[in-house]
Amino acid sequence: MIEIQALSFHHPHSRELVLKEISFRVSPGEMTTVLGPNGSGKTTLFKCIIGLWTPQSGRICYKDQNLLQLPHAQRARMLATVPQDHDPPFPYSVIDVVLMGRAAHMGIFSTPAKADYSRAEEAMETVGVRHLRARAYTRISGGERQLVLIARALAQESPVLLLDEPTSHLDFRNQVLILKKVREIMKQRDLTVLMTLHDPNLAMLFSDTAILIEGGRLAASGSPQMVITEENLKRVYGIDVTIHNWNGKRFVSPRMDS
Repeated sequence: MIEIQALSFHHPHSRELVLKEISFRVSPGEMTTVLGPNGSGKTTLFKCIIGLWTPQSGRICYKDQNLLQLPHAQRARMLATVPQDHDPPFPYSVIDVVLMGRAAHMGIFSTPAKADYSRAEEAMETVGVRHLRARAYTRISGGERQLVLIARALAQESPVLLLDEPTSHLDFRNQVLILKKVREIMKQRDLTVLMTLHDPNLAMLFSDTAILIEGGRLAASGSPQMVITEENLKRVYGIDVTIHNWNGKRFVSPRMDS
């Protein structure tokens, strides 16, 4: 379990808090989704958890260890990240990109060993991209790139998986396929998964827990049914919506009243 405790952050050039004492838990074997409008603090929260930015107060704990006090190499063995965008400056092959996930287990000047290649091959097989191993990462589709980045994270062998907008820039089919694959892998490996999404419908379909952020504060947390409500979405996003129920599933649509 990863636990965020009263996390607050502001940029060095400003005293205005971007995150304001945010607290929540993410349980193993569950998918927790952070929702919120642009500028609400979702990306800032992820950068603090990953270690790119240092919060002014609060704790980020995994198994009673405060990750904020750990060196980056040790933190990387606990957290694996799938970024929103990744444009490498060099046309690495897919296998080379996946092998980058093994960096946390290698010395600074080490080269990948047989065991590292084995973990990378296994990760590519798990997400279904092994047939792309020799292809240039820059020459495959957006959906295939996301799967390769997930394979890189799996090769890292970290118990916590963080995904920042994993469905951004993907078409409808690939959005669903990516999230189905992540959920399948989470169950197989009992991973702790935390991700950000823009679409509340995808959050309702795939999440066990939803976190709603508004203006850097925690607006709601709990099951998707409790958090993704007409009242909460209107308050946070400023639009009227209707939540429909169909065959036991819930989905959101904006009200198109004239």
